[in-house]
Amino acid sequence: MINQRSNDKTKFTDKRGLFWFRHDLRLHDNAAITALCEQVSQVTFVYILDDKNFTPNAFGLNPMGEHRRTFLLETLLDLKRQLAKFGHDLLVAKGSAAQCLVELLKSGQYTHLGVSQYCGYDETAELNTVKRFFDSLTIVERSTFGLFDAQTFPFSIEEMPDVFSPFRRKVEKHCKPLAVHPTPESLPAPFTPTLDASFLFSLDLDLPKPSESSFVGGETAALSHLNTYLFHWHAASSYKETRNALDTWKDSTKLSAWLANGSLSAREVMRQVHNFEETVEKNDSTYWIYFELLWREFFHWLQCKYGAKWFRFSGIQGKTPSTSHCPETFAQWCEGNTGYPIVDACMRQLAETGYMSNRGRQLVASCFVHELRQDWRYGAAWFEHQLVDHDVGSNWGNWLYLAGVGSDPRGHRQFNLQKQTEIYDPAGAFRNKWL
Repeated sequence: MINQRSNDKTKFTDKRGLFWFRHDLRLHDNAAITALCEQVSQVTFVYILDDKNFTPNAFGLNPMGEHRRTFLLETLLDLKRQLAKFGHDLLVAKGSAAQCLVELLKSGQYTHLGVSQYCGYDETAELNTVKRFFDSLTIVERSTFGLFDAQTFPFSIEEMPDVFSPFRRKVEKHCKPLAVHPTPESLPAPFTPTLDASFLFSLDLDLPKPSESSFVGGETAALSHLNTYLFHWHAASSYKETRNALDTWKDSTKLSAWLANGSLSAREVMRQVHNFEETVEKNDSTYWIYFELLWREFFHWLQCKYGAKWFRFSGIQGKTPSTSHCPETFAQWCEGNTGYPIVDACMRQLAETGYMSNRGRQLVASCFVHELRQDWRYGAAWFEHQLVDHDVGSNWGNWLYLAGVGSDPRGHRQFNLQKQTEIYDPAGAFRNKWL
C-alpha cells in the first residue's frame, strides 16, 4: 500500500475535500486530483451514475446503452482498484447528479469540491447548480480533458474559428500540447461519509468476459493497449493508410472509448507518440494521430462556445434542414434494414459491438440525412445510445457537420455510397460478415 500524504496539520486540519469524477476516470495526468489534495487533509472520491443516462430522452432513447454502461462499470471497477492501492475507496452513487452531490456535500461537511473542467452543456449546468447551493464551498477546478486548456489558445473561446482548418493552423503555429501531470505518489487520509445504503450503487457485478479484440474499460487496460499499439504492433507507422478500414482491430488506434470517459489522457497519448517517433519512426501517420486529436479538441471547445445550440435542429448555423423524423424509417436505419448494404452492415456491427469505424460513421450518417432525409438529431441520439466511445463534443459535432448545420464550410457533405463501398469493401468481406 502506498503511504498516505503527511499533511501540514496546522494548515489543513479542518479542510475536507470531495473529488467528483466525471469524464476523467484515471489517476495518471489528473491535475484536478492533485490540486484538491494539496488543499485538504481528508478526501472522498465519488462517481455518480446519473439517472438521466438511463431514462428515455426527447428522442425516446436511454442516452447510455448497454455497451457503454458495461465499459463504464469496468472502468469504475478498475479505478476502485487503483484507489485501493492508496488506502482509498470509490463511492458510486446513483440518482440525479446535482441532487446526489448536494446530499454528499451536506453529509460530509466538506469545505472543498474538486472537479475537472468540462465544456459539456449538462456538465456545466450541474456544476453551476452546486456552486449556487454552497456559497462557502471552495471549488477546485483544473483542465484535464485534452491537449490544451482555454488559456493555451491564441484566441478566446468566444472568438475561436468555427471551421477546423483555421483552428488547426492557429493551434499548430502558436500552441504545444501541455505536459503530462505527474501521477500522485500519495493522497490525504480517506474520509467516508455516513450515507443511506439505498443512495449507493454496488460494483460487485458479474460483467461479461471481453474478447481479445474488444474494449475493456479502465485506466489499466487503456495504458496497456496504448503501449501494445505503439511498441508491440508498431501500428502507428501505418495509421494514416489503414485508419479507414471498416472492421480490423489493429488498423486504427481504438483509443476513442478510453479517451471518451477519461480513463486515458490525450496528453499521455501524445507523450507516448512522441516517444515512438524518437525511438521507432516519425512519419505522416504518427502526425495523423495528433491531427485526429486536434479534431477532438476542436469539437470540445466548439461545444463550449455554442452551448445549447449544439443540440438544436438548426445547429450552430441557425439553418433549418429540409428533413423530418419518420419513426418507421428511423427504426429501419437503427436495425440495419435500409436496403443500402454498406450502411446496413455498419449499423448491425454497431448494434452488436458498440463500435463502428470513423469511415462507417460518416457513411451511415450521410445516408440518414441525405438518402433517408431524416432529422439528424435522432441519428446523433442513436449513436449516443449505442457507441461505447460516445463523446458529446465529437459525436454531436460530427453529426452537425454531416447535416450541414455545423462546422463544415461547404454546408453539404454527402457520400456516394456505391463508390465508398467499392473503395472500402471491394470484395464484400465486411458486408458478408455483418449481413
